[in-house]
Parts: sequence; C-alpha cells; structure tokens
Amino acid sequence: MYIEIIPNRTSPPTILLRESYRDGSQVRKRTLANLTHWPAEVVTTLQRTLQGERLVGLNDAFQILRSLPHGHVEAVLGTIKRLGVDTLIAAKRCRERDLVLAMIAARLLHPCSKLATTRLWHTTTLAEALGVADADEDDLYAAMDWLLARQARLEKKLAARHLTNGAHALYDVTSSYYEGRKCPLARFGYDRDGKKGRPIIVYGLLTDHAGRPVAVETYAGNTADPTTVPDQVRKLRQRFGLTHVVLVGDRGMLTQTQIDTLKRYPGLGWIAALRAPAIRALVEEDRIAPSLFDQHPLAEIVSPDYPGERLVVCYNPLLAAERQRKREAWLVATEQALQKIARAVARRTKTPLAPGELGTKVGKVLNRYKVGKHFTLTIADNAFTFARKEQAIQREALLDGLYVIRTSEPPERLSAADTVRSYKNLARVEQAFRCLKGLDLLVRPIRHWDEHRVRAHILVCMLAYYVEWHMRQALAPLLFEDEELEGARWRRDPVAPAQPSSAVQKKKSLRLTSDGLPIHSFQTLLAALGTRCKNFCQSKATPGGFTFTQLTTLTPLQQRASQLLGL
Repeated sequence: MYIEIIPNRTSPPTILLRESYRDGSQVRKRTLANLTHWPAEVVTTLQRTLQGERLVGLNDAFQILRSLPHGHVEAVLGTIKRLGVDTLIAAKRCRERDLVLAMIAARLLHPCSKLATTRLWHTTTLAEALGVADADEDDLYAAMDWLLARQARLEKKLAARHLTNGAHALYDVTSSYYEGRKCPLARFGYDRDGKKGRPIIVYGLLTDHAGRPVAVETYAGNTADPTTVPDQVRKLRQRFGLTHVVLVGDRGMLTQTQIDTLKRYPGLGWIAALRAPAIRALVEEDRIAPSLFDQHPLAEIVSPDYPGERLVVCYNPLLAAERQRKREAWLVATEQALQKIARAVARRTKTPLAPGELGTKVGKVLNRYKVGKHFTLTIADNAFTFARKEQAIQREALLDGLYVIRTSEPPERLSAADTVRSYKNLARVEQAFRCLKGLDLLVRPIRHWDEHRVRAHILVCMLAYYVEWHMRQALAPLLFEDEELEGARWRRDPVAPAQPSSAVQKKKSLRLTSDGLPIHSFQTLLAALGTRCKNFCQSKATPGGFTFTQLTTLTPLQQRASQLLGL
C-alpha cells in the first residue's frame, strides 16, 4: 500500500490510499480509500508508517534534562555587547573581563553577595554564556581588584563618549550604611538611609547631562559633601582633558568656598543654588520683590555680593502654598504638644518639675517638628510659658516658593530658563541613586571588609547602572516611562511643576502599550523576559543519546523587547 497525490489544475490535489498488485505480467493498482479530506499531519504520519519508519511518541523520542531561564540574560548581555561595555573594560577578552561582565549582569538579574552570585548564576544561562561556570568567590574578588586598577582608564573612556568641551556634568553625593566595623571607610556621618547607630560610606557620582554615569568616587563616611568637589575638578580638567565644562551641583555641594575654588580654573563653569540665609538677605535688601513675578515666575537679578555671577530668581506659587500649609501644621502640632507640657507643669504643685527635666521634655517636642526657632520659651521653677514669634514667621513666609539659581555662564551660552532646567537635571542623579540603593541594584548592604574591595563594589554597581540606564531608555515603550519626557524637559516651563504627557497618562490608565502589550516595571519586565528558557535535551532513539539545546519560542512581549534592544 502507498499514498498517491494526484494534482488538479484548479482544485486541491486528490490524496488516495492505493494498493498495487500483479495481474500476470502487468502491475495494476486499485484505490482503497480517498484521504483528500484527512488532516495533512495524519496523512504524513500514515505515509511514513507505510514506508516502514518506526514512529514513537514525543516523550519516547527525547527527554529534557534541564531548563534554565535565558531571556533576561540574553537581553542584558546583548545590551552590554551593543554598548561596548566589554571593550570599555578591556580591549581583549580575558578571564578577568568575563568575570567582571558576569558580576555586572548578575547585579541586574540577582543582586546579592559574591558568594551567592557564584551560586545563583548557575540557575540561569549566565555562567555558561560567559564561560565562568567554574569560578568561585575568590575568583570574583581577584577580578574586582583587577577592575579597580583599571578604573581611571575606564572612566576616561566613558568621559570621551559622553562629555565634550562645553558639556554640563552633573555631580551629587550620597551614602549607604555599612554592616560591621572592619572597613576603614566606614565612619559615622550624615546617614541618608535612616539607619541610626551604623557607620556609613560616602560615594559621589558624576554623570553627563542626561544622567549617564561617567565616574564614581568612594569616600570615608565622615567626609563632608563639599570637600569631594576638588576631586571632580581634577578629573574633569586633568584626567578627562576638558578645557571648558559646566559643573552642576546642589546648594549643599557647591558652597561659596567651593565656588571660590572653581573660579580659579579658567573655562570651568558652574551652576548651583543659594541657601535660605542668602535668599533672605536679598529679600531684605529689596533685590527680590513680589513685583518681579507679575508677568513671569522667573527673573534675573544682579547683586554686588555675587560679582561676575548671574542670579535667576524663581517663584512657584504651588510650592509657596504647600510650604505655608506645612509650616502652619507643624506650628499647631508644636503648640499642642507644648500646651500639654504646660498643663502638666501647672498640675504638679507638690512635686514640681525641675528646670532640667522640663527642658528635656520641651527639647524633644521642638526636635520633633523642627520649628523651635519660631517660639519664645520661658522655663523656670514650676513655670512654663511659650508664644509664637510672629515677626520671625512672617519673615520666613517671604521666602515661601522662592529659590535662586546662580551660575557663571554668560547669557549668550545659557539662557535664564535653561539655567533653571540644567539645575533641575540633578534629579537624574537622584534617579541613579534610587536605582543603586533601591530594588534594582542593591548597592547595600555592603559586605566587604577591605577598602579597595568596597571601592570596586561601588564601581561594579555604577557599571551595572550604566547598562540599566540604556536598557530603560530602549525599553521605555514597555515600561511605566514617559517617552516624551526627554524632549519636554527643554520645552516646558522651567518653574511650573512637571506634567506627564497625555500618552503616558493613557498608557498608565490602560496598563497597556499602543500595541496592546502589558506595561511593566523594569524588574517585572526582566522577569517576563526570563520566562524564555533554554532547554537541554537528550535523544532516546540512538545509543548513548546525543544532546542538543532548544530555546522556547518568543512571546509577543519578548519579541517586542528584543526589537527595542536591537537584539
């Protein structure tokens, strides 16, 4: 028996099951069944059976030995390759470079200790892809030492990519708490994490105007923020070779002392902001008056106290109203707590409160709401009174909603509006710190004892954020990101609160992209990409069973992400 396919000119072919037989010296055939309407796969199976093939079930043909998440590894390593991060670290491939790339990728996929990293990368295809499956934590420590020795060259390459003469460089400092006492960098200082009683480590991040990290420096925990500025100046001028660059820092960073230092470097500009006492002095000198903002919430003034500088005064009425509301709420809360203490003092006639004990109670209240400067206090034996300083409150109210940006850049190079926008760009460095310290990269807890290992750990985290920054930009259509934000930064009102675009409002309300795909956070999108697995299979049909690998089919979401990442 056999299957014969008879073509028809204008109709589908006829499929017949036939049998051949001999009639004397002639070979004849007869039709046993018409299979034209059978499913094609059934016809193929019958045809192969008639040809003598041995057909087995799918489970009898091969077995899946193991299955490892692969899609998120493919996305991260593909981005690293596309960005040339491997060649930034070292021009030629070597064992140390592969280990560093594996640590960078692991920081994005499963941020954890180095020992846990050598365990967890076997639960994905990361170790196999980079050929580091046999590495242990000692190998990672050695690779970190190797990377730290190359930090200066690496940062110089990043600066050549993203910083040019005349560019704006953003700089800010943060800190992370430290578990233990072994590291010499761990010192008590201004803790931004709210972990009381623990030492901290300070590190400063230098980025380009878009927030791409270029360099990082690690300091002891008791280092004051302004004292780190000279190191950045030396990097920009000497190591990166920039003759003209504008350094943007906040009011706590670029203090008057540091600005006086910057003025000694020709070609080095800066953008900073005035502190409240300096703004109050300008208001009391009548250099800042409400009439300045009759037409526009932004005005440029000059002052002999700031020679050679431009002062851009901004007034935000919404910020002023919010500041007034919060101050009044704190004043009322403080008054209520102080009245409670006054009533307690009046009741205790037999055993009156001592002035020292009474002062302690009052001090706790004042430290809670931070408005003690607005009250007059009288503490005596078994007597306590208080009253608001109305004049001081009114003087402070004059500053509500006001902030002043100062810059050395002339108006022909930088308008007043762009000066404010450039200063507000520091929010991009804050975004970097949120990613470094939040759920993405988990720079803390810092588990290293040696000073050079802590520095290398911070450097690895910075490189991981460099990759994440570019992935976020590329994957923005699939994330809770405003794709029009970059262009809007330089068009919108520099003083008014930023408003999301209509496109991102629609995307967030529907939780869907324009293609109908679900939108994600960065972490959940990586998890979704990780559901694409690499299956390691073994054949059962041959002796010994040959092995092969097979990737699961891309889902529409994974396919779109691959397109956006340029993979």
